[in-house]
Amino acid sequence: MNGAPPPIAALGTTFQNPVLLAAGTAGFGREVDGVIELEALGGLATKAVTPEPRRGHAAPRVAEFPGGMVNAIGLANPGLEAVARDELPWLAAHLRRARVIVNVAGARIDDYVRVLERLSDAAGVTAFELNASCPNTAAGGLEFGATPDALAGLVGRCRRATTRPLVVKLSPALPDIVGMAQVARDAGADALSLVNTMPGALPRRLGSDTGGVSGPALLPVGVLATRRVRERMDIAVIGVGGIRTAADARLYLGAGATLVAIGTAALADPRVPGRVARALSGG
Repeated sequence: MNGAPPPIAALGTTFQNPVLLAAGTAGFGREVDGVIELEALGGLATKAVTPEPRRGHAAPRVAEFPGGMVNAIGLANPGLEAVARDELPWLAAHLRRARVIVNVAGARIDDYVRVLERLSDAAGVTAFELNASCPNTAAGGLEFGATPDALAGLVGRCRRATTRPLVVKLSPALPDIVGMAQVARDAGADALSLVNTMPGALPRRLGSDTGGVSGPALLPVGVLATRRVRERMDIAVIGVGGIRTAADARLYLGAGATLVAIGTAALADPRVPGRVARALSGG
């Protein structure tokens, strides 16, 4: 009889399987507790954490289309202090096997640094995931991940702010995602999340003018980005985008991803992450 598959080494620790819940789709874990069996997964990435509480964009925030959905949440979250006081202690008390990656966002580099410095010693945090798709107010709203200098500045400052592993999440809209991945690595990133949502618009169906495209339409985009980066770089990749089945997850793993993250599919059917995890583990 075959034993359990070996744990996966990544981000300075081990994961019992490669399946994570993607940032923004599972809240801070307690929102889906009892609906998704968190301890059966490799881990989860939290909602984005910003220094201040954010209410997010006006409703409606989600609009479906045949290839997935467009969301315009606006980084809604309770803010750094509430996360430190309420959310991370809950995760530390309830999760023993599943790993926790804290997603971090901001309008200035100082915002990211503030979150990292405050949460670096928090119990149960495995790594931080930097959302490099946030508009940089110091650069007139251009995303942090849009230029090499801005991305290097963000990752470099964050690297000096924490000893925890850093994952940098890049947009699929970058004209040279391999080049920007190299910038992130050289500035101190330990891993990459490929990919973030794709910018898109569904006029009159969202409270915001634009949003992020996720779901099945993003699958081939994320797989290609993962393959291109891993062909050129020896760095851990979390494959994200469009995963609904174990076969989808295997496309990312075959392209070189170490871990995979499921988001939109879990919103439609909370049983999907557990099914994929069992299938990848031979169950």
